Amino acid sequence: MEIETLAKPAGTWCPHCAPKRGCAIYRERPAECADFDCLWLVNDLLDEHWKPSKAKFVLTTSEDGIELRCDPGFPDAWRKEPYYSEIRKWAISGEGGDITVLVIVGRRMMLVTGRREFDLGMVGPDERIVRELEDGRVVGAAVVKAAEPRG
Repeated sequence: MEIETLAKPAGTWCPHCAPKRGCAIYRERPAECADFDCLWLVNDLLDEHWKPSKAKFVLTTSEDGIELRCDPGFPDAWRKEPYYSEIRKWAISGEGGDITVLVIVGRRMMLVTGRREFDLGMVGPDERIVRELEDGRVVGAAVVKAAEPRG
């Protein structure tokens, strides 16, 4: 993920990450890192197979729902079982409550819904996702500039 304080862009390894050892600046890490908790750390319902080093993605929350931030070296890790079935269940149950499930690989994003996946391509920081709903279900999705009004 992006770490603004360290000028680390999304989709790149942190220069302070020591493989198999963790953060080399852990005690002095920026607040941005210290304040972050992935869902695996804070949700007791997610067992050991959801640990990011095993799953190859990190589960986080956003204002709109759940985000899966994939390791760019394993962009399809979320499609493997047991993950995929559970992710689809989250998408189905979330659709009625206006909760989204978004898969992120670098800047590429995919919206997972109860019926299908929408590959949104590369989404920039000045863009947002607009969903088209029909009877409470997502039937379309598009990426628009953040300044554009909702239609």
